[in-house]
Amino acid sequence: MSPRPKPGASSGRRRAAPAPGARVVALDAHRIRQALAGRTRYQYVRPRVEPEGRGWKIVSPNCSRNIDPQGGDIDIAWFEPGADTTAPDHWRLFARDHGRRAWVCRADGLSLAQALALVCADPDRVYWP
Repeated sequence: MSPRPKPGASSGRRRAAPAPGARVVALDAHRIRQALAGRTRYQYVRPRVEPEGRGWKIVSPNCSRNIDPQGGDIDIAWFEPGADTTAPDHWRLFARDHGRRAWVCRADGLSLAQALALVCADPDRVYWP
């Protein structure tokens, strides 16, 4: 039987360093969830954040019933990290065109905070129809 390591002692195993430009994507989803708590529109609904491609999308019940008369879940916004690994906090922001059933790029090169501010304020009802 091998001796137990002392509390706080290292096991001797080394962890590989993250690759340059690597992202901790779970933290991005957490930041999106936190920002949604402060949004202007439909504060009483509980949207969720789901993986979409290389990024995250917001899905929410359609309480206005403008898109889904039964009030089912609809896509709201999609945040996709930019391809430029030298600028890790550049994001593309998409809105859902429900008529065409397609994502439409609304902004590119934003920080995640800037993209979230657009979605949460949404004065033109682009994201929260």
